[in-house]
Amino acid sequence: MDFRFYPLRFEFVALAPLYFPPGKASNVLRGALGIIFRSIACTPECRRDNNSKRCGLRHICPYAKVFEPIADGGPSGLADPPRPFVFRARHLNGRSVARGEAFHFDLNLFSLDPETIDYFVLTFAALAREGLGPTRGKAELRRVLRIAAGWLPEVTLFSPDHGLAASGIEPVSLSLQTSGVRTTTIRVEFVTPMELKQDQRIVERPDFPILFARVRDRIANLRAIYGSSPLELDFQDIGARAGSVRMVECLMRREEVDRRSSRTGQSHSIGGFVGVAEYEGDLAEFLPWLEVARYTGVGRQAVWGKGEIRLFA
Repeated sequence: MDFRFYPLRFEFVALAPLYFPPGKASNVLRGALGIIFRSIACTPECRRDNNSKRCGLRHICPYAKVFEPIADGGPSGLADPPRPFVFRARHLNGRSVARGEAFHFDLNLFSLDPETIDYFVLTFAALAREGLGPTRGKAELRRVLRIAAGWLPEVTLFSPDHGLAASGIEPVSLSLQTSGVRTTTIRVEFVTPMELKQDQRIVERPDFPILFARVRDRIANLRAIYGSSPLELDFQDIGARAGSVRMVECLMRREEVDRRSSRTGQSHSIGGFVGVAEYEGDLAEFLPWLEVARYTGVGRQAVWGKGEIRLFA
Protein backbone atom coordinates (compact mmCIF):
# COMPACT_ATOMS: atom_id res chain seq x y z
CA MET A 1 0.00 0.00 0.00
CA ASP A 2 1.72 3.14 -1.23
CA PHE A 3 1.18 6.66 -2.57
CA ARG A 4 2.88 7.82 -5.76
CA PHE A 5 3.37 11.39 -7.00
CA TYR A 6 5.83 13.80 -8.64
CA PRO A 7 7.49 16.40 -6.35
CA LEU A 8 8.48 19.09 -8.87
CA ARG A 9 10.62 22.22 -8.59
CA PHE A 10 10.32 25.06 -11.11
CA GLU A 11 13.40 27.31 -11.28
CA PHE A 12 13.29 30.77 -12.89
CA VAL A 13 15.38 33.87 -13.36
CA ALA A 14 13.70 37.27 -13.13
CA LEU A 15 13.83 39.40 -16.28
CA ALA A 16 12.32 42.35 -14.37
CA PRO A 17 11.71 43.07 -10.69
CA LEU A 18 9.10 40.78 -9.08
CA TYR A 19 7.17 41.01 -5.84
CA PHE A 20 5.20 38.34 -3.99
CA PRO A 21 2.81 39.85 -1.41
CA PRO A 22 2.89 38.45 2.14
CA GLY A 23 0.93 35.23 2.42
CA LYS A 24 -0.02 35.25 -1.27
CA ALA A 25 2.84 33.72 -3.24
CA SER A 26 0.76 30.66 -4.16
CA ASN A 27 -2.13 32.93 -5.12
CA VAL A 28 0.16 34.87 -7.46
CA LEU A 29 1.27 31.64 -9.11
CA ARG A 30 -2.22 30.18 -9.25
CA GLY A 31 -3.67 33.42 -10.70
CA ALA A 32 -3.75 32.86 -14.45
CA LEU A 33 -2.63 29.24 -14.29
CA GLY A 34 -5.98 27.75 -15.31
CA ILE A 35 -6.52 30.22 -18.14
CA ILE A 36 -3.11 29.59 -19.70
CA PHE A 37 -3.27 25.83 -19.10
CA ARG A 38 -6.63 25.78 -20.85
CA SER A 39 -5.36 27.75 -23.85
CA ILE A 40 -2.49 25.28 -24.26
CA ALA A 41 -4.20 21.97 -23.52
CA CYS A 42 -7.92 22.35 -24.28
CA THR A 43 -8.95 22.01 -27.93
CA PRO A 44 -12.15 23.47 -29.43
CA GLU A 45 -13.59 19.95 -29.53
CA CYS A 46 -13.51 19.89 -25.71
CA ARG A 47 -16.42 22.35 -25.50
CA ARG A 48 -20.07 21.39 -25.38
CA ASP A 49 -20.96 24.77 -26.90
CA ASN A 50 -19.57 28.29 -27.05
CA ASN A 51 -21.27 29.32 -23.80
CA SER A 52 -20.16 26.34 -21.71
CA LYS A 53 -17.69 26.94 -18.90
CA ARG A 54 -17.08 23.24 -18.34
CA CYS A 55 -15.33 20.87 -20.65
CA GLY A 56 -17.53 18.51 -22.64
CA LEU A 57 -14.85 15.78 -22.84
CA ARG A 58 -13.74 15.79 -19.22
CA HIS A 59 -12.51 12.20 -19.21
CA ILE A 60 -9.87 12.83 -21.88
CA CYS A 61 -9.18 16.57 -21.92
CA PRO A 62 -5.88 17.39 -20.10
CA TYR A 63 -7.25 20.70 -18.82
CA ALA A 64 -10.44 19.15 -17.47
CA LYS A 65 -8.59 16.31 -15.73
CA VAL A 66 -6.56 18.89 -13.78
CA PHE A 67 -9.08 21.69 -13.18
CA GLU A 68 -12.48 19.97 -13.53
CA PRO A 69 -11.80 16.51 -12.09
CA ILE A 70 -14.47 13.82 -11.79
CA ALA A 71 -14.47 11.55 -8.76
CA ASP A 72 -14.73 8.29 -10.72
CA GLY A 73 -13.47 5.56 -8.42
CA GLY A 74 -13.45 7.94 -5.46
CA PRO A 75 -15.68 7.87 -2.39
CA SER A 76 -19.41 7.91 -3.02
CA GLY A 77 -20.91 11.39 -2.75
CA LEU A 78 -17.63 13.27 -3.16
CA ALA A 79 -19.00 16.60 -4.34
CA ASP A 80 -15.74 18.50 -4.89
CA PRO A 81 -12.91 16.21 -6.00
CA PRO A 82 -9.44 17.49 -5.07
CA ARG A 83 -7.28 18.86 -7.86
CA PRO A 84 -4.13 16.85 -8.54
CA PHE A 85 -1.55 19.40 -7.39
CA VAL A 86 -0.50 21.64 -4.50
CA PHE A 87 1.86 24.60 -4.41
CA ARG A 88 4.81 24.92 -2.04
CA ALA A 89 5.84 28.56 -2.26
CA ARG A 90 5.67 30.00 1.27
CA HIS A 91 9.38 30.95 1.10
CA LEU A 92 8.39 33.56 -1.52
CA ASN A 93 5.80 35.29 0.70
CA GLY A 94 6.67 38.97 1.04
CA ARG A 95 9.79 38.58 -1.10
CA SER A 96 11.07 41.01 -3.72
CA VAL A 97 13.11 39.49 -6.56
CA ALA A 98 15.58 41.70 -8.41
CA ARG A 99 16.20 41.54 -12.15
CA GLY A 100 18.62 38.70 -12.88
CA GLU A 101 17.93 36.98 -9.54
CA ALA A 102 16.96 33.32 -9.43
CA PHE A 103 13.88 32.05 -7.60
CA HIS A 104 11.87 28.85 -7.46
CA PHE A 105 8.73 27.23 -6.16
CA ASP A 106 7.68 23.61 -5.72
CA LEU A 107 4.57 21.88 -7.00
CA ASN A 108 3.56 18.38 -5.92
CA LEU A 109 1.70 16.65 -8.74
CA PHE A 110 -0.53 13.66 -7.94
CA SER A 111 -1.54 12.78 -11.49
CA LEU A 112 0.67 9.93 -12.72
CA ASP A 113 0.24 10.89 -16.38
CA PRO A 114 3.64 12.26 -17.56
CA GLU A 115 1.79 14.33 -20.19
CA THR A 116 0.42 16.46 -17.34
CA ILE A 117 3.97 17.41 -16.38
CA ASP A 118 4.59 18.59 -19.93
CA TYR A 119 1.51 20.82 -19.81
CA PHE A 120 2.55 22.32 -16.47
CA VAL A 121 6.02 23.10 -17.84
CA LEU A 122 4.58 24.79 -20.93
CA THR A 123 2.02 26.66 -18.82
CA PHE A 124 4.46 28.04 -16.24
CA ALA A 125 6.91 29.02 -18.97
CA ALA A 126 4.13 31.00 -20.64
CA LEU A 127 2.89 32.44 -17.34
CA ALA A 128 6.39 33.68 -16.48
CA ARG A 129 6.72 35.35 -19.87
CA GLU A 130 3.41 37.17 -19.32
CA GLY A 131 4.50 38.40 -15.89
CA LEU A 132 3.92 37.53 -12.25
CA GLY A 133 2.62 39.37 -9.23
CA PRO A 134 1.30 42.92 -8.78
CA THR A 135 4.19 44.37 -10.82
CA ARG A 136 3.68 41.82 -13.61
CA GLY A 137 7.43 41.27 -13.71
CA LYS A 138 8.52 38.87 -16.40
CA ALA A 139 10.70 35.82 -15.82
CA GLU A 140 12.24 32.92 -17.70
CA LEU A 141 11.83 29.24 -16.80
CA ARG A 142 15.34 27.80 -16.55
CA ARG A 143 14.87 24.29 -15.15
CA VAL A 144 12.29 21.82 -13.83
CA LEU A 145 13.32 19.06 -11.44
CA ARG A 146 11.78 16.05 -9.84
CA ILE A 147 13.30 16.77 -6.46
CA ALA A 148 14.73 14.02 -4.28
CA ALA A 149 12.16 12.23 -2.10
CA GLY A 150 11.83 8.73 -0.73
CA TRP A 151 14.67 6.69 -2.22
CA LEU A 152 14.74 8.54 -5.58
CA PRO A 153 17.43 11.18 -6.28
CA GLU A 154 16.91 14.52 -7.96
CA VAL A 155 16.52 14.42 -11.75
CA THR A 156 16.10 17.17 -14.38
CA LEU A 157 12.86 17.06 -16.38
CA PHE A 158 13.35 20.25 -18.39
CA SER A 159 16.09 22.67 -19.35
CA PRO A 160 16.36 25.03 -22.33
CA ASP A 161 19.31 23.05 -23.70
CA HIS A 162 17.70 19.62 -23.51
CA GLY A 163 13.98 20.38 -23.68
CA LEU A 164 11.31 18.24 -22.02
CA ALA A 165 12.18 14.77 -20.77
CA ALA A 166 9.22 13.90 -18.50
CA SER A 167 8.30 10.65 -20.25
CA GLY A 168 9.85 7.67 -18.51
CA ILE A 169 10.54 9.62 -15.30
CA GLU A 170 9.52 7.53 -12.33
CA PRO A 171 7.19 9.00 -9.71
CA VAL A 172 8.18 8.99 -6.05
CA SER A 173 6.55 6.19 -4.07
CA LEU A 174 5.97 6.51 -0.32
CA SER A 175 4.74 3.56 1.71
CA LEU A 176 1.61 3.85 3.84
CA GLN A 177 2.56 0.71 5.80
CA THR A 178 3.88 0.99 9.33
CA SER A 179 7.59 0.40 9.81
CA GLY A 180 6.95 -1.44 13.05
CA VAL A 181 9.01 1.04 15.07
CA ARG A 182 7.15 1.96 18.26
CA THR A 183 6.26 5.65 18.41
CA THR A 184 4.30 7.20 21.27
CA THR A 185 4.85 10.95 20.85
CA ILE A 186 4.85 13.25 17.84
CA ARG A 187 4.75 17.00 17.26
CA VAL A 188 3.04 18.36 14.16
CA GLU A 189 3.79 21.89 12.98
CA PHE A 190 1.13 23.53 10.82
CA VAL A 191 3.40 25.83 8.82
CA THR A 192 0.78 27.35 6.50
CA PRO A 193 -2.83 28.26 7.40
CA MET A 194 -4.90 25.14 8.00
CA GLU A 195 -8.67 24.67 8.26
CA LEU A 196 -10.20 21.32 9.17
CA LYS A 197 -13.89 20.55 8.83
CA GLN A 198 -15.91 18.18 11.00
CA ASP A 199 -19.67 17.81 10.56
CA GLN A 200 -19.63 20.65 8.00
CA ARG A 201 -18.04 23.09 10.47
CA ILE A 202 -14.51 24.48 10.80
CA VAL A 203 -12.94 23.17 13.99
CA GLU A 204 -10.68 25.30 16.20
CA ARG A 205 -8.38 22.50 17.44
CA PRO A 206 -6.66 19.78 15.38
CA ASP A 207 -7.65 16.88 17.64
CA PHE A 208 -5.93 13.80 16.28
CA PRO A 209 -9.01 11.80 15.21
CA ILE A 210 -10.18 14.78 13.13
CA LEU A 211 -6.70 15.51 11.74
CA PHE A 212 -6.09 11.89 10.78
CA ALA A 213 -9.55 11.48 9.24
CA ARG A 214 -8.91 14.43 6.92
CA VAL A 215 -5.40 13.14 6.09
CA ARG A 216 -6.73 9.62 5.39
CA ASP A 217 -9.60 10.84 3.22
CA ARG A 218 -7.46 13.24 1.19
CA ILE A 219 -4.79 10.63 0.46
CA ALA A 220 -7.44 8.03 -0.39
CA ASN A 221 -9.28 10.45 -2.71
CA LEU A 222 -6.12 11.51 -4.54
CA ARG A 223 -5.01 7.93 -5.08
CA ALA A 224 -8.49 6.76 -6.16
CA ILE A 225 -8.93 9.58 -8.70
CA TYR A 226 -5.38 10.03 -10.01
CA GLY A 227 -3.36 7.04 -8.86
CA SER A 228 -3.21 3.39 -9.80
CA SER A 229 -6.22 2.17 -7.75
CA PRO A 230 -8.33 2.89 -4.66
CA LEU A 231 -6.81 1.99 -1.31
CA GLU A 232 -7.84 -1.32 0.22
CA LEU A 233 -8.46 -0.02 3.71
CA ASP A 234 -10.96 -0.40 6.52
CA PHE A 235 -11.65 3.30 7.01
CA GLN A 236 -13.78 2.88 10.13
CA ASP A 237 -11.33 0.53 11.81
CA ILE A 238 -8.28 2.76 11.38
CA GLY A 239 -10.36 5.79 12.30
CA ALA A 240 -11.40 4.11 15.55
CA ARG A 241 -7.76 3.43 16.42
CA ALA A 242 -6.91 7.08 15.73
CA GLY A 243 -9.48 7.96 18.38
CA SER A 244 -7.17 6.63 21.09
CA VAL A 245 -4.46 9.22 20.34
CA ARG A 246 -4.59 12.28 22.64
CA MET A 247 -3.55 15.85 21.96
CA VAL A 248 -1.43 16.95 24.93
CA GLU A 249 -0.35 20.37 23.70
CA CYS A 250 -1.88 22.86 21.27
CA LEU A 251 -0.27 26.22 20.48
CA MET A 252 -2.26 27.65 17.59
CA ARG A 253 -3.09 31.11 16.31
CA ARG A 254 -5.32 32.37 13.54
CA GLU A 255 -3.63 33.89 10.48
CA GLU A 256 -5.85 35.98 8.23
CA VAL A 257 -5.10 36.11 4.50
CA ASP A 258 -7.49 37.07 1.69
CA ARG A 259 -7.24 36.59 -2.03
CA ARG A 260 -9.11 38.48 -4.71
CA SER A 261 -10.51 36.57 -7.66
CA SER A 262 -9.43 38.12 -10.95
CA ARG A 263 -12.46 36.50 -12.60
CA THR A 264 -15.23 37.67 -10.23
CA GLY A 265 -13.51 40.50 -8.34
CA GLN A 266 -14.64 38.98 -5.04
CA SER A 267 -12.38 38.46 -2.03
CA HIS A 268 -12.05 35.02 -0.42
CA SER A 269 -10.28 33.96 2.76
CA ILE A 270 -7.26 31.69 2.41
CA GLY A 271 -6.39 32.04 6.08
CA GLY A 272 -6.48 29.52 8.89
CA PHE A 273 -4.63 28.27 11.94
CA VAL A 274 -0.86 27.93 12.23
CA GLY A 275 1.16 26.57 15.13
CA VAL A 276 2.14 23.31 16.79
CA ALA A 277 0.28 20.39 18.33
CA GLU A 278 1.71 17.45 20.25
CA TYR A 279 0.08 14.02 20.33
CA GLU A 280 0.54 10.93 22.50
CA GLY A 281 -0.56 7.35 21.92
CA ASP A 282 0.18 4.37 19.71
CA LEU A 283 1.23 6.40 16.67
CA ALA A 284 3.32 3.97 14.63
CA GLU A 285 0.70 3.12 12.00
CA PHE A 286 -0.23 6.77 11.51
CA LEU A 287 3.27 8.13 10.87
CA PRO A 288 3.45 7.01 7.20
CA TRP A 289 0.14 8.78 6.52
CA LEU A 290 1.38 11.98 8.13
CA GLU A 291 4.61 11.73 6.15
CA VAL A 292 2.62 11.56 2.89
CA ALA A 293 0.47 14.46 4.14
CA ARG A 294 3.63 16.60 4.17
CA TYR A 295 3.34 16.51 0.38
CA THR A 296 -0.44 16.45 -0.09
CA GLY A 297 -1.37 19.02 2.54
CA VAL A 298 -4.46 18.60 4.70
CA GLY A 299 -7.72 20.48 5.09
CA ARG A 300 -9.50 23.07 2.99
CA GLN A 301 -7.90 24.77 -0.03
CA ALA A 302 -4.75 22.65 0.09
CA VAL A 303 -4.23 23.36 -3.61
CA TRP A 304 -3.26 26.93 -2.62
CA GLY A 305 -0.52 25.62 -0.33
CA LYS A 306 -2.66 25.68 2.80
CA GLY A 307 -2.39 22.89 5.37
CA GLU A 308 1.34 22.21 4.91
CA ILE A 309 2.71 20.27 7.89
CA ARG A 310 6.07 19.22 9.33
CA LEU A 311 6.67 16.31 11.70
CA PHE A 312 8.91 15.96 14.73
CA ALA A 313 8.79 12.42 16.07
